[in-house]
Amino acid sequence: SWSGRQGWRLLLAAALFVALVAAGLYTWLFADLPPVTAVALRAARPTTQILDRNGKLLYEVIDPNAGKQIDLDLNRIPQACIQATIATEDSRFFHHPGVDPLAIARAVWQNLTSRSVSSGASTLTQQLARNLLMDAGERYETSLRRKLREAYLAFQLERHYSKEQLLALYLNQTYYGNFAFGLEAAAQVFFAKPATQLSTAECALLAGLVQYPSGYNPLLDPDAAKARQLTVLRLMRDAGYLTPAQVEEVARQPLQYRSRLFQIEAPHFVMYVQDLLVQQLGVEALRQGGLRVYTTLDLDLQRQAEAAVRRRLAQLTCQGEHACDDPAARSRRVDNAAAVVLDSATGEILTMIGSPDYFAASIAGNVNAALAKRQPGSAIKPFTYAAALDPTWSRRAGQPPLTAASILADLPKTFTVENVDGSMAPYRPQNYDRMWHGPVSVRAALANSYNLPAVEVLDRIGVETLRQLASQAGIQTFTGRYGLALTLGGGEVRLLDLTAAYGIFDDGRTVTPRAILRIERSDTGDREMDTIADLRAPASGLQVISPQTAYLITDILSDDIARSPAFGRNSVLNLPFPAAVKTGTTTDWRDNWTIGYTTQRLVGVWVGNADNTPMVGVSGVDGAGPIWHDLMRLAHLRPPQPFGRPDGLVEVEICAPSGMLPTRECPRVRREWFIAGTQPTQPDNQFRRIVLDRATGLPADEHTPAERRVERVYWLLPPEYHDWMLTQGIPIAPPAVRAALAQGEIESSGNKVAAFNVYSGEQLRTPLRLIQPDAFAVYQLHPGLPAAVQRIRIEGVVADGSEWRALRLMADGTPLASAQNADRLGAWWLLQPGEHRFWLEGEAIEGAATERSETATIRVGEFVKDRITLEGS
Repeated sequence: SWSGRQGWRLLLAAALFVALVAAGLYTWLFADLPPVTAVALRAARPTTQILDRNGKLLYEVIDPNAGKQIDLDLNRIPQACIQATIATEDSRFFHHPGVDPLAIARAVWQNLTSRSVSSGASTLTQQLARNLLMDAGERYETSLRRKLREAYLAFQLERHYSKEQLLALYLNQTYYGNFAFGLEAAAQVFFAKPATQLSTAECALLAGLVQYPSGYNPLLDPDAAKARQLTVLRLMRDAGYLTPAQVEEVARQPLQYRSRLFQIEAPHFVMYVQDLLVQQLGVEALRQGGLRVYTTLDLDLQRQAEAAVRRRLAQLTCQGEHACDDPAARSRRVDNAAAVVLDSATGEILTMIGSPDYFAASIAGNVNAALAKRQPGSAIKPFTYAAALDPTWSRRAGQPPLTAASILADLPKTFTVENVDGSMAPYRPQNYDRMWHGPVSVRAALANSYNLPAVEVLDRIGVETLRQLASQAGIQTFTGRYGLALTLGGGEVRLLDLTAAYGIFDDGRTVTPRAILRIERSDTGDREMDTIADLRAPASGLQVISPQTAYLITDILSDDIARSPAFGRNSVLNLPFPAAVKTGTTTDWRDNWTIGYTTQRLVGVWVGNADNTPMVGVSGVDGAGPIWHDLMRLAHLRPPQPFGRPDGLVEVEICAPSGMLPTRECPRVRREWFIAGTQPTQPDNQFRRIVLDRATGLPADEHTPAERRVERVYWLLPPEYHDWMLTQGIPIAPPAVRAALAQGEIESSGNKVAAFNVYSGEQLRTPLRLIQPDAFAVYQLHPGLPAAVQRIRIEGVVADGSEWRALRLMADGTPLASAQNADRLGAWWLLQPGEHRFWLEGEAIEGAATERSETATIRVGEFVKDRITLEGS
């Protein structure tokens, strides 16, 4: 019937439409895909050359598929490597046909809930299909079409090859980093052994590299590689390949990284460039070969620097031709060093030394210490002072800026800091020389690397301010929770990052390290090269601090006179041309640093041990300093230009001990640079001249005969300097003299609180101060000592030194001692178990309101054990 014929026509048309759509989809999805047999092709490709800035060969990457790669049969690959790979990359490899429906379902759900293609479900076979059969442009697309094409190729691979063949192909072709394609190459590169001899621990590490070869590279970041290995071991446990006990046993096994002996110059730098190439061009660019990479390295300077590092290390430990009879030198236990030299204008890396010998397994020589995270010690202090000197950063911290002449108290002090667990604890820093230096200028504090002033400055500006400034300068590793010890090196940095960060002290702008000038490619291996990346033009740096602040820091760090109390005149830090420099040594002697710069070069040196064992008595000026000195001279064929002084600075003569304008009583004057508007405007009021009665020692009055009158100048410092002044033999004004001088202040200002204060002319926060005990201190009652001798001193002072009508020391709300017409008050308190609170209170004049100092809370507990805590930088 007509209706029947009409139905058949519609059915036929629908079928034809479906067929056309299917054909179109097939053409769109699969028609241009290569045959799966293409995975067996091993076409020779041109080599990749890594060159220095002048075209000298550093390393030639031989095509891994043209005779240098060794394909292993599956039965020659350790079972642990197979299991680690399957557990990590595709735990259901033997149970799916190339595509894992369970993984797909999970990925689809995650992608739908996130409304984007954010999760993949690639099996091991799909990875093979993507890496060996898809072109580079499509390989990393996050599209549904790419996933469908990848799944189709995976199905086809599973049809043509057995699971064992696919697994062997994967293990022989996968990229593990450091130019190593395939497990055998990786075993040779990382462990200097054939793959057949790999242990379970080594297999787990290599299996973990596949996901992120440059990020988990054990020669660049051993800690990240170890963490990834532990992840792989847990996955092997979850897959049933290892028991929990076996996981713990394997995790404890040490990993000895080695490198095969191949012809290479500047090996640490070459491996660094290799990782940059992977990040910029992808793994396939290395696999295809034909690259000519012109780097920033100066090979001649590199060779000279390597020789200097080895020579200075030998001198430090009396080894080789520098053998000596000094037992202290032979016991210093230092065998490793790293150094970088950068162009200060462009950030180009001219030299990178990751260790004195890349191939020395005894010192883990192939680990690049220039990129390893280490504590910088005092080398981080310039950034703290930069934040405090810079008007913008100080304003953000809610503080007026310091100046190079501002006076800081280098005296014993305990700070209250927050522990990682959130609890509060006392922190009492020490100086490197275990001495206290009293009132010191910012210039002297930074130049001599005094610790307590640096902590005081960080407490002033805040830890977060330092973290932000360092981050903007290029130090991205301060990611943990830090207290005030951050300014003494409590965080971790990389030598390359820290050296580049010092670039802000030239003009305030960042310097970004650069290793590659340009990249050329030849797809045919002939001499015609096409430039695919030209990286010679550096980006404009970020303005982190003002040029004026940068100049002040540079002027301090290049001041040989200012640093002479700690380092002496004409030390290894001094050069025959203008150079700024800072050293750093960690408290436990594990790391020491010297970082410095001129108008042309940034040079950083680290000395220590790759296994993090402590050195013996090696400071930054002893260990890293001589290497830095040599590299600085090698890096300058002719003297560099002096540091330029920007506009907006003024030079003023000051009274050196107080930082104020000089008077005739001031014993020492000097000139200092200031950011315009921050220079002192008030005359010095610390050195005061008074006429005494020679017979009584009291201030002379109108009845004192002329022959008994004698003039004397006293240095009037706040009460917290009292003990320091005694140790230095500095005369302390008697109470009657202080009272007479204070009366003069009262008569001239009408203010009971006298206005002399060494802290940059700022008022103290409270007129009363409790100077003992330290807040949050913890004491123990010793069972072997009489209770009567287990006591502590409680003491408070009037901050400005004037006498108050009444003072009271309070212990848990009860008066412990009291005095009238006094400027300080002290008493002994017997230790009692529990938590206790102390403060000083009183009235300045009769009828005045009661003032109160800050409260110090301490804790007294039962005896646990003897403890000795040493702190420093």
